[in-house]
Amino acid sequence: MELLKDLEWRGIIYQQTDEEGLKELLEKESISVYCGVDPTADSMHIGHLLPFLTLRRFQMHGHRPIVLVGGATGLIGDPSGKKEERQLQTVETVQHNVSCIKKQLETIFNFEGENGAIMVNNYDWTSKIDIVTFLRDYGKHIGINYMLAKDTIASRLETGISFTEFTYTILQAMDFNYLYEHHNCKLQIGGSDQWGNITTGLELIRKMQPEGAKAYGLTIPLVTKADGTKFGKTESGAVWLDPEKTSPYEFYQFWINTADADVVKYLKFFTFLSKEEIEALEQSVETEPHLRKAQKALAEEMTRLIHGEEALQQAIKISAALFSGDVKNLTASEIMQGFKDVPSYEQKDENVSLVDLLVNAKISPSKRQAREDITNGAISINGEKVTDVGYVLSDADKIEGKFTLIRRGKKKYTLIKY
Repeated sequence: MELLKDLEWRGIIYQQTDEEGLKELLEKESISVYCGVDPTADSMHIGHLLPFLTLRRFQMHGHRPIVLVGGATGLIGDPSGKKEERQLQTVETVQHNVSCIKKQLETIFNFEGENGAIMVNNYDWTSKIDIVTFLRDYGKHIGINYMLAKDTIASRLETGISFTEFTYTILQAMDFNYLYEHHNCKLQIGGSDQWGNITTGLELIRKMQPEGAKAYGLTIPLVTKADGTKFGKTESGAVWLDPEKTSPYEFYQFWINTADADVVKYLKFFTFLSKEEIEALEQSVETEPHLRKAQKALAEEMTRLIHGEEALQQAIKISAALFSGDVKNLTASEIMQGFKDVPSYEQKDENVSLVDLLVNAKISPSKRQAREDITNGAISINGEKVTDVGYVLSDADKIEGKFTLIRRGKKKYTLIKY
């Protein structure tokens, strides 16, 4: 399917600066397209994904993606969507964040071949510009009235905005102008909140490049959930791409728990499955929702893309073990992923009776109740029921010598650490 038609079918296009002009350009030639992210943290979260996955779609249709990590703009802070000033970060912190985010972006793009992706850091050119050059060569082209009309700035006038954040839109415009000049970049894509920054870039290109220079902007809609809650958030916080912050199992679980009302939209937004494949999954949602085929496809595609095949298979293994209750074949690292948020207790004695452990770890409220729980078959050790009230835990009950998993009833787990 033609690229723009595919993006429209997926619901990915929110605004365009010149729809017909961009369509003609893409039909005529392969172009360079850029999307950027500011390194405000040492990891991206899934709220950052859609613009970059859209950039990847351009690459799959023969265009060259330019992936920009804002080492300079990250030092300033985008006022978009903010009610107050950002806390400024040190150069060292931002550059550390840049290196972490670059590694995550490398999993999404192909850097080989004729249209291999280019990764750039705007600190490399912005840091070389002195204040007088900034004011004369760039600031002179962007009027105050023009900037005040931008939603991101106008929304901050009552609460206050520093000159630093006021100039952010010019800094991002400089990026577009630089990439146009040095990489023949003719299109910037971004989230819907980036419309003002993108159009400022087009204004700067119009004034600084030779007459007839033409560039384009395209924005992507905000991702929403059907129930009105914020996309990308769980009870424990944001869903990060860094496996140390959000484990591959937790990442997989986020996607597989997608509501029926959202899953087809997310398949269109986030996966590279074809129209035919997605329509077949949509049919499954309507006729056999209990099978959750669409959710499984979404979770598998996303986990494979961000964390790789091995991590995906591990997430599937953990999920199956938790569903069945048979956890004895899980490794220690898989136990840590799957039971990261369950209550835990540190056991220091080498051998302890099961009754004492249940009371000490507050799994059962008393020894009498602990004995009843064991006798009634309510207690499992590493997925296997234990009905012997005289049972004493041994090394055989320790997974890799590190953990024992106690379950009381069907769902109440406690992780015993050694």
